[in-house]
Amino acid sequence: MQETEGVIKYQLHHKPATFQATWDIAAINSWRTLLYQLELIGRQESRYQGYGYGNISQRTQGEQFLISGTQTGGIAELLAENYCLVEVADLMHNTLYSTGPCKPSSEALSHASVYAQDQRIQCVIHAHSPDIWHATEMLQLACTSRDVAYGTPEMAIAIANLIKSRQLQQQAVFTMLGHEDGVIAFGQNFPQAAFMMINTLVSARQL
Repeated sequence: MQETEGVIKYQLHHKPATFQATWDIAAINSWRTLLYQLELIGRQESRYQGYGYGNISQRTQGEQFLISGTQTGGIAELLAENYCLVEVADLMHNTLYSTGPCKPSSEALSHASVYAQDQRIQCVIHAHSPDIWHATEMLQLACTSRDVAYGTPEMAIAIANLIKSRQLQQQAVFTMLGHEDGVIAFGQNFPQAAFMMINTLVSARQL
């Protein structure tokens, strides 16, 4: 695959601002650190041309959500300055409005699409796992098509269709075949979403 990891493809309207005290990152940052330790989020010179990979978010209110910043994958433990707030996501016009000390992840549009499908979804994890990605068929995982690229309206639509199809009712995790090693898990809380991701990783490694 020739796509470059970490490139923001949507139209971004970002308002630089200091981190707000009302943005509670205690839970999201703890789970993000664990995922980094498992190399589901990170940065390796031998992968994706050395770009950082993976990101994590949590709903705040309505359709707004906190998300780790673009190209923060290689940082072992994030600080407040490495998060921002997505205020509005216009999926059909490929446009996103955000505020904070950094710009949002290149996958923020995909996160927004997940949140838009069900108000009960409170967190989204976008990881990169060759083990899970290559085991998509054997594990019978839901997936988006190989011809759908990340960070595009087409991906947002594909994610919406997956969730609406009820393919994810029993297992809230899916792969993005058009995004090398891309895997998304989501849930009503971080333990639920992270367990789904980690359990799927264990199943893939047992094959």
